Amino acid sequence: MSGLGEGTMGRGRVVLVTGGSRGIGRAAVRALHRDGFHVVLHHRASGPAAQAVAAELGEERVHVLAADLAVAGEADRLWGEALAWRGRVDVLVNNAGVYLASPLDDADAWDAGWADNLMINLLAPATLCRLAVTRWQASGGGIVVNVTSRAAHRGDDADHLAYGAAKGGLQSLTKGIARSFARDGVLAYDIAPGWVLTDMMTDGPEAEALAASMPLGEVTPPEDVAEVIAFLASGRSRHTSGATIDVTGADYVR
Repeated sequence: MSGLGEGTMGRGRVVLVTGGSRGIGRAAVRALHRDGFHVVLHHRASGPAAQAVAAELGEERVHVLAADLAVAGEADRLWGEALAWRGRVDVLVNNAGVYLASPLDDADAWDAGWADNLMINLLAPATLCRLAVTRWQASGGGIVVNVTSRAAHRGDDADHLAYGAAKGGLQSLTKGIARSFARDGVLAYDIAPGWVLTDMMTDGPEAEALAASMPLGEVTPPEDVAEVIAFLASGRSRHTSGATIDVTGADYVR
């Protein structure tokens, strides 16, 4: 697809973005729509926010779907409904995720934290990957972009061990898909952000201190992550398949 300009890279193609109503997902929906994609915007319980994005961009090329990826079977239903909209899904962006504690000193919270982190951050995206890849094997290929975290490389803190493990699993899954299905035309990429300035990060002394500690003097804006997603979704860098792209503002460098 080399040589295509802004607004044409995704023309006629359909992308499913999970967690598309806010933060990185919302920025990705905007960038992908700008590049010509038809966008399926998934959300869990942010209906008004999702509809606001659809209204902003125009509902002709944005389709809003709700699904709770913490519930077994919801990923399958989401894929089926996304597929039914235009009869195809060419790109899957697994962006939805949660940052849930799994403290060692509380057995119940430990078990619940592991169950929820694994379900939302790994098993649901894995199911969507399975459904996408099996379809693309018969239809000429497609693209997976999985959003993980720097925690996938280095692990997370003592209260979020399950989160780091789940994100590490998703990163490994991405590499396995890239290596196993390249000859079927399937490309797979992993994006590993660090701190990102989303609406969950409130202004205040702590936020200011974090920004001041960053090499660029600011927390990564979600639009920076979204531009990487849009570029990879364009298919213009096929031989990057299997790679992990760090978006940390040089805060974490491997």
